[in-house]
Amino acid sequence: MAKKFIVKPKSEDKKDDRFVIMSLRIEKELQEKYDELAKKSDRSRNELMIMALKYALDNLEFTTES
Repeated sequence: MAKKFIVKPKSEDKKDDRFVIMSLRIEKELQEKYDELAKKSDRSRNELMIMALKYALDNLEFTTES
């Protein structure tokens, strides 16, 4: 069974110089889902997408098989 992607309410705002600005193109439906989650969690869409990207990397299983 897959691990759940758990989002907790935001506790404090942290600024950090480790971040860079990136741009990516996503489907409108995906953006709308992130907007809904942002409202529920009191986090920005950006924060949620970063969390999701980190989760994906942490749980990635890479294979060379096609």
